[in-house]
Amino acid sequence: MSEIRVNRTHHLALEQARVLAEELVANLAQEFGIKYHWEDDTVKFKGAGAKGHMTVLSESVELKMELGFLLRPFKGKIENSIKRRLDEVCD
Repeated sequence: MSEIRVNRTHHLALEQARVLAEELVANLAQEFGIKYHWEDDTVKFKGAGAKGHMTVLSESVELKMELGFLLRPFKGKIENSIKRRLDEVCD
């Protein structure tokens, strides 16, 4: 498997950071057909082509995503998209 790891610091209230994480994962779910659920401050997701989790902490967001065989060629595009989205909300 190919892996994407992204960590970003933020200056948001924890609940606001969770709302933005929910939006990001909902977009990923729509884009890649994954299902997700929350366990405390971590949203876990899994689908045919990707799985992983995003943990929302008081000062940072940590994402780990494993890409399956079919999505490996798109790793750079997917990683850049995730980084761009997180950069927009974590500024």
